[in-house]
Amino acid sequence: MATESASTPAPVGKLLKADSIAAIYRADVESSIKTFTSSTHSRKPKLVGILATDSKPSEMYAEFTRKTCEDIGVEFVLRRVGGAVKREEGDSADAGSNGEGVELAIIEANEDTSADGIMVYYPIFGGLQDHYLQQLVSPFKDVEGLNIKFHFNLYHNIRFIKPQSLTAATSSSALTSSNATAPTNSDVPPEGTVKSILPCTPLGIVKCLEFMGVYNTLLPYGDRAYGKTITVINRSEVVGRPLAALLSNDGARVFSVDIDSIQEYNKRPASSAPSGPRRLYHPRHVVHPSSNTLEQCLAISDVVISAVPSASYKVNSGTLKDGCICVNVSSEKNFEKDVREKASLYLPSVGKVTIMMLLRNLMRLTNYQDILRQETSQKVEQQ
Repeated sequence: MATESASTPAPVGKLLKADSIAAIYRADVESSIKTFTSSTHSRKPKLVGILATDSKPSEMYAEFTRKTCEDIGVEFVLRRVGGAVKREEGDSADAGSNGEGVELAIIEANEDTSADGIMVYYPIFGGLQDHYLQQLVSPFKDVEGLNIKFHFNLYHNIRFIKPQSLTAATSSSALTSSNATAPTNSDVPPEGTVKSILPCTPLGIVKCLEFMGVYNTLLPYGDRAYGKTITVINRSEVVGRPLAALLSNDGARVFSVDIDSIQEYNKRPASSAPSGPRRLYHPRHVVHPSSNTLEQCLAISDVVISAVPSASYKVNSGTLKDGCICVNVSSEKNFEKDVREKASLYLPSVGKVTIMMLLRNLMRLTNYQDILRQETSQKVEQQ
């Protein structure tokens, strides 16, 4: 008579590393660098980093950027100002306060014709002061994709632009008229346009989700996250809010969770919308307040992304949907140690993919600048 077999422990979800995902995009970046150096440019592409605080995470990120650039063939120059100035032993006279001199450093990098991109290590002052500095960086050198012109395109689901539009005024009417493009089912830019720069961290997260199968390639471009419910914990203008917009513009139902509210991002009309001609979706995401609690959002989410910069914040594993995908974006671990008992896939870090997106943005910006120079040269010849 067969005896009942001993119970076996439930399998745990798979732990992923960002290295294999970053490697996919590294090849593209290396190819772009090779084209850049072998064409009319008799030099390597140049990225200027600006470090203005004594923050250890910023210092580590700057060093990580330097090593990656050197390894891949990009010239990296780190400009230290303010609190980042190294103190000589026994002498603090050369050290400034955090943020001191950063504005001038950005202006000088904007005017440096040998600099192809600018990377500023935030936070510096925080809040509106940092937002001002982000807008000070030339959009033609903004590898982080934080300029309002790029954010406007992201939030309005404008995927392709003409590089000369970046020289236009920043009023909403000017941005709309210079970038207006019809929704497209192809990721190939229409003739005379290029892909708009996206913020490197949210874009890196999207690329991770594509790798993990969240995006369905059988669906049309621009709607491949349809059918997925995603919770994004953090609504900062650097990571959380643009990420929620990107995912929703790609078809997902997104819950955006912040310290004091929960919002739902969705480009599909609510089921209670008035009857009439069937509309599959809005041209871009629409934001509504949500009455759900965080626990209710997590219970129905296929993907949970957390980017809370706090060592004490943890997502309760017991509230997660069985088989979900979890992505940790913060430098702190936002998920509990037993997260893989509920999650089918867990990605604890996205930094290596983010840096590849930053370098990909750098190479796209060099293309923007080349196109603008060619158009300027043609106009001069025609005069």
